[in-house]
Amino acid sequence: MKFQWHGIRNFSKLASERGVALIVVLWIFIFLFVVAFGFSASVREEAAAAGRYGDETQGYYLAIAGFEQGLYDFLSQSSGRELQQSQKSNDLFDGSWREQNLGGGVYRVRLIDEGGKVNINRVDEAILRRIFTNLGIEEPRRSILVDSIMDWRDPDDLHRVNGAENDYYLSLNPPYTAKNGFFDTVEDLLWVRGMTSDLFYGYAEANQAAGSDASTIGLQKIFTVNSPIDRVNLRTASAEVIHALMGIPLEKSRGFVEERKKLSEKTLADLLPLLGISAGDSAMQMFIFANPSVVAVEAEGRPTDSRVSHRIKGIVRMGGGQQGFELLRWIDRDGGYRNNES
Repeated sequence: MKFQWHGIRNFSKLASERGVALIVVLWIFIFLFVVAFGFSASVREEAAAAGRYGDETQGYYLAIAGFEQGLYDFLSQSSGRELQQSQKSNDLFDGSWREQNLGGGVYRVRLIDEGGKVNINRVDEAILRRIFTNLGIEEPRRSILVDSIMDWRDPDDLHRVNGAENDYYLSLNPPYTAKNGFFDTVEDLLWVRGMTSDLFYGYAEANQAAGSDASTIGLQKIFTVNSPIDRVNLRTASAEVIHALMGIPLEKSRGFVEERKKLSEKTLADLLPLLGISAGDSAMQMFIFANPSVVAVEAEGRPTDSRVSHRIKGIVRMGGGQQGFELLRWIDRDGGYRNNES
């Protein structure tokens, strides 16, 4: 009987040890599974990151190719024969994207004449107020914006009735100071009192609330700091700019732009009737009719089977140095921008 009990106890001890061993083995398997899963996830993430980096790099060089194509097209405008050929199709400076396949990817490029916008550093107070009125910006915000923009540009610390100087901006969180000089970029408008992201970028929601197409027009489409002229180039001005300056309904302005594209040899006399104004109209003092000399060349590239793209933009002025052009500003989506303006 004693032998039997001793045997049972040894068996129970052996079973217990086997159970512990089994549990230890299971924990080891679980640990190895977690490590393997984590390693596998890490490998997948690194592979995906490497793929995105590769696509991003390829997209960057495709965008560079698109930029070079746009730059070539812009410089080709110096030839009268090539200018007429480009006008027979879509206007080169109409702001529309032109897409082209290249190798294993695709790039698209567009050219926008900076002279077709309003120079925020040159526009006077009366025209500035007129633009905000035509865009449907109501009082008191309209007066706050006009006075604050003028205060931002002038060199003194005296603010207008509805304007703002350092005392206002230093009271904000975070605080900053007024420029008391020209705007360096059009995005600097976002620092001005009364400006909002909705006003600057424009959103469809604003249209639904106000019941007007004009409310969707972002000020970034109207203003620039790169225009070399005091007036606006009617040869390339967008429908939004024409609407903002003239108060002509947006749909009529868009119709004017579409008709302008159809003219193979555009002259000022050809264009004015489309707007319903005459050459002697005082409103014509706001416009000029000329070939573009400073343009924004914007390009985007991506591999064919990828959603990852890279966008770049350069502001180019005709006639700078021996190259025949000067790069005023380089804007990279990932690397910011480099400003070469004097």
